[in-house]
Amino acid sequence: MQLYEELVARGLIAQVTNEEEIREMINAGKATFYIGFDCTADSLTAGHFMALTLMKRLQMAGNKPIALIGGGTTMIGDPSGRTDMRKMLTKADIDHNAECFKRQMERFIEFGEGKARMVNNAEWLLELNYVELLREVGACFSVNNMLRADCYKQRMEKGLSFLEFNYMIMQSYDFYHLFQHYDCNMQFGGNDQWSNMLGGTELIRRKLGKDAHCMTITLLTDSQGNKMGKTAGNAVWLDPNKTSPYDFYQYWRNVEDADVMKCIRLLTFLPLEQINEMDGWEGSQLNRAKELLAWELTSMVHGEEEANKAQEAAKALFGGGGDKAEMPTTVLPEENFEDGQIGVLNLLVACGLAASKGEARRLVQQGGVSVNGEKAADIDQKFNRDLFCGEGAIIKKGKKVFHRAVLS
Repeated sequence: MQLYEELVARGLIAQVTNEEEIREMINAGKATFYIGFDCTADSLTAGHFMALTLMKRLQMAGNKPIALIGGGTTMIGDPSGRTDMRKMLTKADIDHNAECFKRQMERFIEFGEGKARMVNNAEWLLELNYVELLREVGACFSVNNMLRADCYKQRMEKGLSFLEFNYMIMQSYDFYHLFQHYDCNMQFGGNDQWSNMLGGTELIRRKLGKDAHCMTITLLTDSQGNKMGKTAGNAVWLDPNKTSPYDFYQYWRNVEDADVMKCIRLLTFLPLEQINEMDGWEGSQLNRAKELLAWELTSMVHGEEEANKAQEAAKALFGGGGDKAEMPTTVLPEENFEDGQIGVLNLLVACGLAASKGEARRLVQQGGVSVNGEKAADIDQKFNRDLFCGEGAIIKKGKKVFHRAVLS
């Protein structure tokens, strides 16, 4: 099976513009393609996994990736799939986030001469003359067509700012610029980006002729992909300082039964023959599949040693014992205790197990919290500081989230 056929078999491909040409180029290792990453935070998330692993697959087959950092487009904000405007970031924030992205991408993609490139669209977008842009690019876009695009639908209901309305033009210009200056002939993105991405293909053909060989592919991320990277309202980060390797492992270990095989196909590099043999697994076998998924992805991001530690800690914990040192841990300073005690709500917030006291209150009231094996039944319950001395106390949230709290 050649690469393009494998991408289809894994369920990665959603829509394409000219499939035969795309198939030939990818299978021959002749595609120079880009995927864009708006740097709205200082870490990539598990939601970026599909794009990162795709870039790696394509590079392994001889194709050349361009990781486009959205230093310019991040200053506007993509309205796709949102009901409100994104937070406006400063240029300094964006530059810092871009540098963080690069360090994390290097675990997946090989950069260097003749290999992958990393470019920042701030280099050309921030230099554009507004009137020149309107004349040279704006004339190629129909407002009527833009307003029908899926990427604007949700925002139209509550109000679409003129700032956000320009995002499609900026993203389209990216492909136009990369096509001209970097020989980039292909763009990949999420299925929710289809309208934005078609704008780039049409811009190239309007400006450079209908025979310009530029192609668009979207990945099937509008369903499963949008679920990836979030748990209990919080992002699952690739940065170990934001999401520990253990928590990262546990996130994938706890995916829903209906999603585990889909995630293995989309995200791992396990052979399809091996994956197909796992179809139909149930019960304890499905748990083995989840452990395999969690180990493979944790190993990719944090290395085999951390993946092994996380797996051993998880097995020991669910077996009722084991080394607590590998468990996610919060060190509680003395100022968190009042008269030598800490309330359960403050404890949950301090350990990052709840984003607010309101959320912590709901968890306790629903019976979803226990400390050292005893359920916290009262939102006013308090714990003595001595409980957190030595190896500390084990807090359990729900059925599968464990956390250790120790006194500083």
